[in-house]
Amino acid sequence: MARRLYAFAAERHAFSETEAAEALGESVGAALAELAAAHLIQPRSRPASAADGGPDGGGPARACWSAVSPRAAVARTLAPLALRVRETHDEMDRLRGRLEELLPSYEAGTDLRDRSGANALELVTDPAALQDLIGELTASAGSEVLTCHPGGGRSTATLEGAVVRDEAMLSRGVRMRTLYQHTARYSRPTAAYVERVTALGSQVRTFGDGLMRMILVDRHTGLMEVRDDVKAALVVREPNVVQFMVQTFERCWSQAEPFSTTIGPEQARSISDELRQTIVRLLAEGLEDKVIARRLGMSERTCQRHIAEIMRAVGAKSRFQAGFLLSATAAASAASAASATSATSAMSATSAASTDTDPLTRPPAEAPESAAPDGTAETS
Repeated sequence: MARRLYAFAAERHAFSETEAAEALGESVGAALAELAAAHLIQPRSRPASAADGGPDGGGPARACWSAVSPRAAVARTLAPLALRVRETHDEMDRLRGRLEELLPSYEAGTDLRDRSGANALELVTDPAALQDLIGELTASAGSEVLTCHPGGGRSTATLEGAVVRDEAMLSRGVRMRTLYQHTARYSRPTAAYVERVTALGSQVRTFGDGLMRMILVDRHTGLMEVRDDVKAALVVREPNVVQFMVQTFERCWSQAEPFSTTIGPEQARSISDELRQTIVRLLAEGLEDKVIARRLGMSERTCQRHIAEIMRAVGAKSRFQAGFLLSATAAASAASAASATSATSAMSATSAASTDTDPLTRPPAEAPESAAPDGTAETS
């Protein structure tokens, strides 16, 4: 109704509510109020005509309305908002200036704290405080962020928050490397996140077992997982401990495989084989199904399916028997490897002893009596 009334008003220099109601065939009171609030019409008076009971061209003025240009209405409507925006920006600038005045004191204090070793380790158990701390650290990152996320794929809610934070960090030129477990490749939300951040230059790889959940910022501050409390973290600022965390990350990174969002048959088979080998090792150590599943970032049902297939492969009728057989196999393999290493060492020692004399003065070795025509010793 308001649009129809405005079109009616735009065609006239002035009109009364009665004229508008008669022309449009319904009450226009509410539409008049709406247009007046939007500054699209304004009050205007005109002399009463003879039809209104007054003499032509004279008589008392009658209350009327006239249309206002939308451009003029925009200026009048937005003027108070623009004023508030300017005042808000001014207040933001004043507040920013007051807070940044404290920056030298903060930096001097943190330098002193780092040198003295105070607060080198800090336990954060409140989840909200931990998220705020992660946001603060990543926002202050200047060169590099390293992260490890064991446990398979991450939840959609977690990734939605992480992708905004990580994209802002990458857009500033901060390098980012992330390690997941192999099972994260089969998580669609995680694969979608990886595709977005790698497009901005992030590097992502996957590893089998042995990852520790951690975040390292500029190699001077780290967050480390807390045993039996996934919602807590240990904040590490002690340089030697941070360096150890960095070395642990680099060791895993060198053995990890690039995270490809499209997995080919060969790659899928390779990852599956590595997962099964890891399960075999953990089974041989006597770990329970749920512990193995948690360490590899897979569901317990999936883990039990792999274990059942492994048991069939080794001919075991129980987990205990499978563990025994796998342990025996592992021990035999280790003994074989040790024998091979000893043989290699002995050969190296013999070779070294034979070269102790000066090769320029040592007489040439005689071929054994059973030498073959090509100079190699014959076997009996």
